[in-house]
Amino acid sequence: MKKLIIIFFFILSISNYSQQKITLEEAIDIAQKNSPDYKSLLNENQASYWRFRRFKAGFLPQLRFDATLPQFRNSVNRITLDDGSDDFRRSNQIRFDGSLSLNQNIALTGGTISVSSQLERVDRFEPTESTGFAVIPFSLNYRQNSLFYNPFKWQKKIEPLIYEEAKREFIERMEQVSLNTSRRYFALLKAQVQARIAKSNFSNQDTLFQISKGRFKMGKIAENDLLQIELSVLNSENNLITNQINLKRTSQNLARYLVLDTENIVLSTPKELTTFTVTVKKALEEAKANRKAVIEFRRRRLQAEQNVAEVKGNNRLQMSLRANFGISQQGDVFNNLFDNFNQQQSLVISLGIPILDWGVSKSRRKLVEANKDLELTNIEIEQQEFEQEIYLHVLNWQNQRNFLKTAKKAQEIAIKRYEITKKRFILGKITITDLNLALQEKDRSVLSYLNSLEKFWIDYYTLRRLTLYDFIKNKKIEVDDIIYD
Repeated sequence: MKKLIIIFFFILSISNYSQQKITLEEAIDIAQKNSPDYKSLLNENQASYWRFRRFKAGFLPQLRFDATLPQFRNSVNRITLDDGSDDFRRSNQIRFDGSLSLNQNIALTGGTISVSSQLERVDRFEPTESTGFAVIPFSLNYRQNSLFYNPFKWQKKIEPLIYEEAKREFIERMEQVSLNTSRRYFALLKAQVQARIAKSNFSNQDTLFQISKGRFKMGKIAENDLLQIELSVLNSENNLITNQINLKRTSQNLARYLVLDTENIVLSTPKELTTFTVTVKKALEEAKANRKAVIEFRRRRLQAEQNVAEVKGNNRLQMSLRANFGISQQGDVFNNLFDNFNQQQSLVISLGIPILDWGVSKSRRKLVEANKDLELTNIEIEQQEFEQEIYLHVLNWQNQRNFLKTAKKAQEIAIKRYEITKKRFILGKITITDLNLALQEKDRSVLSYLNSLEKFWIDYYTLRRLTLYDFIKNKKIEVDDIIYD
């Protein structure tokens, strides 16, 4: 087993030439440009961008061309004659038509106004061959589906909030990428430190075992102590192999997340941040100014109010409007179509009033009002949770530096105590049990410090995500590299 371990570390030392050294800040920078989370997030943000572009374009003039090229019919159809009777006539003809229209949605009223021109040609083959034309050079149309509910007004209020919410969510989730990277970074860092500790412990235990065998031959220690030391060597071998497997797994996790070409990554222990103060008041102010949740609350209130307005606008009295004004002409000669135009006008107001619906209209209105009240209650609860999360995290953050300082001091003491204990064991002043206890405390203190350091950095990036504010640079966190194709 010992020879295999030596060969393993020899191979590992050769592979060090291809190692990539990165810091926590560098890992986060790479993840925010290459990680799968970033690419997925970018796609989602682009979809939000193009949704907003579609909304904006919906209130610009739309020029449209429609045509039928051609429509052929050869069949017997039933028609109604001038005297009101029905008859069957053969229709054998080809019809061509085309129209050009300019449409504009009117946000103020909720209707659509359009200006259009239309040309139609019919070639008849039975009973005699003939050609007919119809033209509408100019037609002004206005339509509005409801006089009491304006969907465009609500779109104007809600769609900008949805887009702003998406932009803020992009920044928040970029900070989540920092958190995910930090967790993977520290998982690998702890695995590397534990692997080094396991290697050092195995080497030290083997050395102590060789010394103990000589002391056993000289009768200075009992066989039980020698066997206990040998058992420690075997446990160290197993622990070394286990840590190497964990090292390989965590290396793969970080390398794949950062999309690196190598899994041989060397990490450095992050330093503590410069001292800065975060107050609950400041954190709440920045969170309310920057977080997407604040925009989301406003958007959800508006959507609840929109649902109520829509039901009230269409529930009892339903009224729609259609209006048209234009000129037209028809004939057998195309050149004569543009003389002596005929005027065409139409105005249609549709009215619908439920007389007896057994409470359907009232139930529909009460339902959306109840849903609105429920949504407002949920928003109020979520606002309280939103503020409480920030409040508790700021309080926790204020103590993290003290926790880290204590863990660092405990690590220094445990390492120093182990070195003293090892020297005393070599001199034969203490037993192997005392040495093993000191070794375990040293290993625990090193790991405890790394856990505390990880918690420190995780809490720091969580604070950034909760407020979208950089307290070190005293500036709002912004992302300028959003790409729209």
